Amino acid sequence: MSTSIDAVIFDWGGTLTRWHEVDFHAESVALAQAVISTPTPEDDHHAFASRLHAAGSVVWGWSREEQRSATIADLFREAGLEHDPALLQAYHDFWVPHTETDPEVRPLWEHLRASGIKVGVLSNTLWPREWHREFFERDGVLDLLDGDVYSSEIPWTKPSPHAFRAAMEAVGATDPGRCVYVGDRLFDDVWGAQNAGLRAVHVPHSAIPPEQVGHTEGEPDGVIQRLADLPEVIAGW
Repeated sequence: MSTSIDAVIFDWGGTLTRWHEVDFHAESVALAQAVISTPTPEDDHHAFASRLHAAGSVVWGWSREEQRSATIADLFREAGLEHDPALLQAYHDFWVPHTETDPEVRPLWEHLRASGIKVGVLSNTLWPREWHREFFERDGVLDLLDGDVYSSEIPWTKPSPHAFRAAMEAVGATDPGRCVYVGDRLFDDVWGAQNAGLRAVHVPHSAIPPEQVGHTEGEPDGVIQRLADLPEVIAGW
């Protein structure tokens, strides 16, 4: 393994998890279960879901155009709806089938750490940190993380260089030229990482929704068809 790399930082959805097609209307209906309202004839979960779905497009636009982060609470505010965080279980449960960690993650992370390379995660997400760490712990890989950053807890999203620097700081890395980012998006992950001075490896299996495609596509430093291929790519540098 190359000793010129201090850290490898990974995207989450579509990279550490398998890409799944998502029914975004069903997602919004599940999210609407958390709405607090005084019942009226006009209030129903499908009407709330439509407002939340529209708000989702706005919020993800903040990420794409401004690299501005958001939370679940921001999504409800944009929709003009109050919510109870304690009622988000239906939304959480909707996503559980899409959160399974790729079985190749643990052996890969063990290999990287045995080679003296730090392992990190940087994810664009509305979710709180504890949800992501819950899934990593469930799948037996949380103990291998040296640092993890979620855009819901910082002001920026990828592809902002600030987001990548936050992830580097989380794993204790200081030189972007000695760091690698692995992700499934050519804008957020590849162009963003390279713009921040990191090398970028693309996992090209995700069908990115058109409204989430950015203004620029980076040319990756490496392409892998499976996570297990990453050490060979790094060793070639």
